[in-house]
Amino acid sequence: MLTVLYEDNHCLAVNKPARLLTMGDSTGDESLVDQAREYIRHKYQKPGQVYVGVVHRLDRPVSGVVLLARTSKGASRLSEQFRAGSVGKVYQALVTGPAPAETETWRDWLLKDEARNTVRCVVAGTPQARESVLTCRLLQRRGSRSLVEVTPLTGRSHQIRVQLAQHQLPIVGDAKYGSTEAFREGCIALHASSLTFQHPTRDEAITVTAPLPDFWR
Repeated sequence: MLTVLYEDNHCLAVNKPARLLTMGDSTGDESLVDQAREYIRHKYQKPGQVYVGVVHRLDRPVSGVVLLARTSKGASRLSEQFRAGSVGKVYQALVTGPAPAETETWRDWLLKDEARNTVRCVVAGTPQARESVLTCRLLQRRGSRSLVEVTPLTGRSHQIRVQLAQHQLPIVGDAKYGSTEAFREGCIALHASSLTFQHPTRDEAITVTAPLPDFWR
């Protein structure tokens, strides 16, 4: 069932559960976009094709805020904000290891292997690699694990997952990037907790938040 966090004529922000695709792929599995279309069709009694614009995505095993567009104008203007890096994004992650007590800023160079859909850290200046920056802040220690708040300042594929692993703090359940700890099947302990964007048609900044999944607590 779709959990709506914010809605108006141009925007629809929802809380994506882990294991659900943001948009359809070759698996043919149901996606968040499919659910959003059904929600709009039913709520507003819209016949025929319902427009839902995808302006960013979360990886399948990640949960949290996803912003969708209900109009093409909204999609165009929101997409431009994501391209320009002006959207504020905050994540929470449960990681293995002792996170630093002070907020730290990390700069790494990431290179994506398109064929394998994996990303790795490389030496600065490596051809096709992109500089990736984030801040990491400790929220809570949980035995051998740490709950951290991560603010990406660039928007690279798998950025948070790779950078946390590079700094010896792999995300719990993320076997793809070095975790040896089990988490709920099909999920990793990464949650998009907050998204701040400029409304596409009004001079207004909007912040949408999503609580951590119950099973994290």
